[in-house]
Amino acid sequence: MPRDTGPRVNERITIRQVRLIDHEQNNIGVVDTDEARRMAAEVDMDLVEVNSKTRPPVCRIMDFGRYKYEQSKKAHESKAKQHRSKLKTVRLRPKTDPHMLEIRVNKAREFLERGDKVQLMILFRGREMAHQELGYNHCKEVAKRLEDIAKVEQAPRMEGRRMHMLLAKK
Repeated sequence: MPRDTGPRVNERITIRQVRLIDHEQNNIGVVDTDEARRMAAEVDMDLVEVNSKTRPPVCRIMDFGRYKYEQSKKAHESKAKQHRSKLKTVRLRPKTDPHMLEIRVNKAREFLERGDKVQLMILFRGREMAHQELGYNHCKEVAKRLEDIAKVEQAPRMEGRRMHMLLAKK
């Protein structure tokens, strides 16, 4: 049987007495549950258990459908404001010319300002493997140009024919 995670409402409240807060936020005090349900029915609202940990539990008279709608709306708004950090890759070659390097640095800056992490990947082919210092120089140059907004999270390291460096926003 699936477990209900929401608050108990109306007939699902089985305890004898509850501490009641009416629809105008006034504290009524400890009341029999049947009396509280009757009071909720009089104003055409629901009896909702808001705190089940206390004895007697705290119940409030409110429009439960509207309450659930507002809660889902708040959850949706908070989710919409979140930015999940992604890993963006900027690829270079050891022989990349200065202008192309500048374009890649600007793209990396754009990613970092958006809150993403940037992985700088330098690809080596054939005889380029003999000149790995060119790749390290590119990594140092990119880190130097982005030092105002980024920090090196992972220093340059070789994996096969690729050199990786990870940058994150300061």
